[in-house]
Amino acid sequence: MHTAQIHHTETFGTVDGPGVRFVFFLQGCPLRCAYCHNPDAIALTGGESWSTDRAVQEVLRYRHFVQGVTFSGGEPLLQPDFVAEAARRLQAMGIPSAIDTAGAPDLPRCTAAIDAAELLLLDVKAAGDDLARQLTGHGAARSFLTLDYCEHTGKQVWLRHVLVPGHTLKSKQLRALAERLRPYKCIERIELLPFHQLGAHKWQATGMDYPLKDLPPADHEAVEEAADFLMDMGFKVQ
Repeated sequence: MHTAQIHHTETFGTVDGPGVRFVFFLQGCPLRCAYCHNPDAIALTGGESWSTDRAVQEVLRYRHFVQGVTFSGGEPLLQPDFVAEAARRLQAMGIPSAIDTAGAPDLPRCTAAIDAAELLLLDVKAAGDDLARQLTGHGAARSFLTLDYCEHTGKQVWLRHVLVPGHTLKSKQLRALAERLRPYKCIERIELLPFHQLGAHKWQATGMDYPLKDLPPADHEAVEEAADFLMDMGFKVQ
């Protein structure tokens, strides 16, 4: 039986996979996203230790209305053994799992967890290394290695992409992303997530400097244009 550090849980999640989800937000993330909305979950220490027994029993309390479980974070694949075991046990009970990940951890450590999940919500930060490193402190390569693995194994992917004004919300960057994603058949849809300031208070509470505190939220019209562009490129956009 494995354990993991859990930052918090949500019993009625509606934006982290299909239907109503029980969501585990795991502690720890190797990325330093400039727009992170859970900066208090970045540190590897903290949170509360949960066993897979406790996790499964907690989900079963809500199985009459949840359609599945999502492992989010932080970066849940930093604790892949817990995710893999919990996902397999829940699947055996008829409860499907999804993993919300940026694919940042070393892929060989994560394949068992990915295989155990029904769906991957893959957060691709940027098409290229330079912009990804500017926004997160890391390049884009590991995200695309994870996507390659999903393509090879036939794992269903909902690809997520944050639209940051002046960074990813630019026609050049969107075209580069579309061109890089075009070969992948495992991508069922793309979810565009407009940048907002709703997590700014968490940065203040942690005493961390919020690098995008002066950036305005993504313009609705620009987000619609980005969605239209990707749909014209043949993607299903949510």
